[in-house]
This record gives sequence, C-alpha cells and structure tokens, in this order.
Amino acid sequence: MARLTRAQLQERTRARVLAAAKDEFTARGFRATRIDDIADRAELTRGAVYSNFPGKRALYLAVMAQAAEHAPHPPRPEPGRTPRDALGAFARAWVTRLPLATEELHGSARLAADLIPEILTDERLRHPFAQLMNLSGILLGLALENLRPPGAPPARMVRIAEAALTTLHGTAQMSAAAPGFVEPFDIVSVCERLAELDLGDHWPPPTMVPEARPADEPWSPPPATDAVRGEPARLTGDGVVAVLGLHRLAAIEQAVRATPPRAQVTAVLVTADPHELAPLARLVVAEVGGRLRHAFPMSAWPRLQVVCDTTGALAGAAGVPADDETESALRVEAGRVVTRADDRGALHAAATANTPARRRR
Repeated sequence: MARLTRAQLQERTRARVLAAAKDEFTARGFRATRIDDIADRAELTRGAVYSNFPGKRALYLAVMAQAAEHAPHPPRPEPGRTPRDALGAFARAWVTRLPLATEELHGSARLAADLIPEILTDERLRHPFAQLMNLSGILLGLALENLRPPGAPPARMVRIAEAALTTLHGTAQMSAAAPGFVEPFDIVSVCERLAELDLGDHWPPPTMVPEARPADEPWSPPPATDAVRGEPARLTGDGVVAVLGLHRLAAIEQAVRATPPRAQVTAVLVTADPHELAPLARLVVAEVGGRLRHAFPMSAWPRLQVVCDTTGALAGAAGVPADDETESALRVEAGRVVTRADDRGALHAAATANTPARRRR
C-alpha cells in the first residue's frame, strides 16, 4: 500500500478535526465547546488542531461553511414561475430548517445558533458580513427580476430581496431565542407578499469612475467553483471578471447593470484573512446559492457567478492583490484581457469601456 504524502496526511488530519468539531459544536454549542474536547473526539493532540486552525472561531466558521456547502435539501418542488411564488419557495426552504416550538436546539439549528452573536462581538466580522448580505440581496433580487412577466417594465427588486433576507434572518434568531413565538409558515406568507410591494427601488450608477486602461494580455485562469450554481465556473467567456475584497462586495452590481445581457459577469471574492473571513464568505454564498437553486427555475438564476477565491490563486492570475479593500475589474474578450480598471467605480469602468473588439462590431 502506497504511503500517503505529507499533503494527504495533513488533509486527512484536517478532515478529522472538522468532523470532530462539528459533532462537538452540534452537541454543546460554540460557547461551551473547548479545543481539548475537539482534540479528544478526533483522537488527536491539541497541537494537531491548532496546526490546522488558529483558533476556535476559525474552526467554527470552517465547520459552518462546510455544512452549508454540503447541506442536504428536501426534494425540489416545481420552482416558482412568478416572483411571489419563487420568493415563497425561497422562504419555505429557509424556515423548514428551523426548530419546531416543541424541540430543543439540535442538529443544524444548534450549530448555527451562535453565528450571529459571534459576528456581533467583532467589527472584523461585522463589516464583511454586511457586504456579504448585500451580495446575497443582489443575487436574490436579480433572480426575482428574471421572473418578471414578458413586456413588464424593468424594475430593480434588490430592496425587496433585502427585506426578505432581513425577515428570514430575524426569524431564525427569534426561533432560537424564543421557541414557539414565530409561526414559520406565516413568515412564508409575509415573504410572498413582499414580492408585490413597490419600494421605489432604483440603481444609481457610480458618480466617480476611474479611467479604464487598455490591455492585451492572455487570460488563463485556474479552475474554480461557482458557489451560486455549485458547479465549475465559466471563466474564459467574454465579460467582466471583478476581483473584490470582502469590504467592497456591493460594487458587483456596477458590472451586472452595465454589461450587455448576455455578457458573463464573475465576482471573485478575496480576503487577507483566509482563516475566518474566507469561510464566512463560503458560508453566506453557499446558503443563498443553495436556496436559489431550490426555489427558482434555472432560466431565472442570476447570470452573476461568484467564486470564493480562498487561496488567492484566481486573483494572482488576474494580477490583483487578495486584500479586503480590493476593487478591480478585467474585461475579457476572445480569451484575452482587453481592459483593466482599479479602485471605486472600476467595475462600471471596465463594463462600459469601448474596447477594440466592441468598436469592430
């Protein structure tokens, strides 16, 4: 039998730590669990746990991200064909995982119960989480917009999506803090009615846009996963690749609104903190992506791809730093980078640049 390589041994140890940590967090909750408990359950030393994760919160977020990425979903019903039906199906997929009034916190509910309280304790988590929620609202809003009736006037639905996400996150917290207070399927009805509101939503283009720089470079990105669809990302088609730090995620709407309808738009999420912020990003995007796939027909899925670039490999291929304040965009045409832009407004600049290929058309 062939001996395992050092990398394979490390990966096996990491998997044992994650499995043991999930069991401990599920049984005891985040606050009551100790690193020694995790090490004992994994039959490893305390040092082996710390060699893979710098602290308990980093391990907790990694467990949560892995659980979200591999969460079992109930049988998929007929997806919603109207914004009301799809938003109701999205909410139903959310509330069916909440504990019933007669149940104590257990399983995934116990595992998730400490997430928001832990985010509230640290500004380093709050700001990225707010931006991740902005991204979630954009993804859900774009999917709702794709279900508008034929001939209906264009209407932004991101604020409706944000209201629904606020309602659902609040429901999850109240279900944990006050069991029996919330009737989950009343929340489904509330979300369905949100789809019919007129919130006067509109998207203002950025007022300051940097100059887009012409480029002529080969584009050979490494393989990556689109967390929205749960499948390999399509990175070589014509469109905009936006590399965004976790403090700048709301800017992705610039590219989505400014590119032609069939152009590819990819958000590459990067961070200088791969231990805590990277799994937080994986967690939030996996949760919203899984529920979008459950509730919306494929034709309504947003054309926006989201890649959680936890190693910085894709940012490196783009020649962009993996930092939480990064805001850079590439325009790709025929397998080459033809435009670059950086800083605030960069995505709008790259999306609207008059490249040579566009001029030939």
